[in-house]
Amino acid sequence: MDAKLLQILVCPVTKGPLIYDKKNNELISKSARLAYPIRDGIPVMLEEEARKLATDEKLD
Repeated sequence: MDAKLLQILVCPVTKGPLIYDKKNNELISKSARLAYPIRDGIPVMLEEEARKLATDEKLD
C-alpha cells in the first residue's frame, strides 16, 4: 500500500483515518469498525463492500 495514498484516504463513513492491515490486505477504520478490502492494489472504499469488525477483534 502506497504510504502517500494512505495519508490521503479517509473512511467514507466517519471521515476518520485508516490503518493499513498488511496481513488481511485491508484498510481499517477504528471509529466505524469497518475493514475496507484492497483488490488488485486498489482500495474499495464502499461501505457496502466493507467487512464489519467483530467486537472482540483486535485493532492495532
